[in-house]
Amino acid sequence: MMSSSNIRAIAFAALTVGLLYTATVYPAQEPAQAASLAEAITGGKFLLNLRPRYELVDQDGKPEDAKAFTLRSLVGWETKPWHSFSLTAQAINVSRLGSLDYNDDATKAAASRFPLVADPDNSDVNQLFVDYTGLPKTRIRLGRQSIKIDNVRFIGNVEFRQVMQVFNGVLLENKSLPNTELLIGHMGRIKSINATQREAKVEILHAQYRWRPNNNIIAYAYLQDDPNLAGAAANVTDLSNQIIGLRLDGAYALSEKLSLLYTAEYATQSDYADGDSKIDADYYHVGMGPRWGDWYLRLDQERLASNDGQYAFQTPLGTNHLFQGWADQFLTTPRQGLRDTFLMAGGKLGKAQLLAEYHQLKSDVGGIDFGDEVDFSIAYPFLKQLTGKLEYADYQIGDASAGKRDTTKIWLTLIFNY
Repeated sequence: MMSSSNIRAIAFAALTVGLLYTATVYPAQEPAQAASLAEAITGGKFLLNLRPRYELVDQDGKPEDAKAFTLRSLVGWETKPWHSFSLTAQAINVSRLGSLDYNDDATKAAASRFPLVADPDNSDVNQLFVDYTGLPKTRIRLGRQSIKIDNVRFIGNVEFRQVMQVFNGVLLENKSLPNTELLIGHMGRIKSINATQREAKVEILHAQYRWRPNNNIIAYAYLQDDPNLAGAAANVTDLSNQIIGLRLDGAYALSEKLSLLYTAEYATQSDYADGDSKIDADYYHVGMGPRWGDWYLRLDQERLASNDGQYAFQTPLGTNHLFQGWADQFLTTPRQGLRDTFLMAGGKLGKAQLLAEYHQLKSDVGGIDFGDEVDFSIAYPFLKQLTGKLEYADYQIGDASAGKRDTTKIWLTLIFNY
């Protein structure tokens, strides 16, 4: 159970900074209401997203390379509001194209001749939710939904994988206070990227205050009662946990073209509900760098601390592909913890969007060199609705005790949005 001090901390954050934020775009004003239910349905919007992708994985120790050619199709319909209610329904299908070989089952990763490509075949309801916007500057969303908060470090939809992570529950967003966005949510079911579903209780409290344009102070608490999620790699039997933190993030304008990018974040993680008593660790992320026009360069360090080698800070609901390198070597934090020092650079060259990262990875305790990784991507909009993307990740192991393998991955992706 939460201690009284944690309860007071959550309440204080919610009352003083605000109460809710989500990465989903909130309209400046409610769209025109339909005059009838029939008009709400027929006057709605067709939703279509197609994403064919080729993924190549060369992993040391595997006799065969993984070669995966898959297609994700998202098809749906969004109604017009009627009496401030609207409905969004979206189906998902992920299928293999051709007869290329790879392993899509994480439980068979050790025994398979092929490296893992976590994109299983799946046909399902991806999102199905009702929005209510009848209260001033408020939206209530009920149903199965994709959720992205902040930089998706702690709550995300793992959209990079073909089967994304979605949540069943209710999410309340409010923007009544000046420059403040508040979010409260309760989720009761999670569908993961391996297409399996589990019951879990996830409470979301999030408050963002914009003290100047593009500069934010954020307070949050994420409470996860998840007895169905054991953290074997994290050395715990029940990963139910609570994360409470504060984040400062933004781009501070120094001139018309020059700004200073910065992040300073700190969070604690402890056991929650019947979570394992070993869950006790903290987290920080600090970094900064200049941005000049469309180009930027920044140096960061992210630390997922270890509790004397018993347990390390975990992010079981985050989009972990985006952190510690794209080769997905640290989706679960090793018990010894992680210190990731990384350099990022990006910008636009014509229409092309470029991004490069270099990571040096070390343990928080035990002095283990986990290796380093180089990542690169280029995205190019061929048409207004069609974008192509090339991504590359090369992870090289450090100490043998790291228990990792040299891994190289290449992705070729097309994204069509209607």
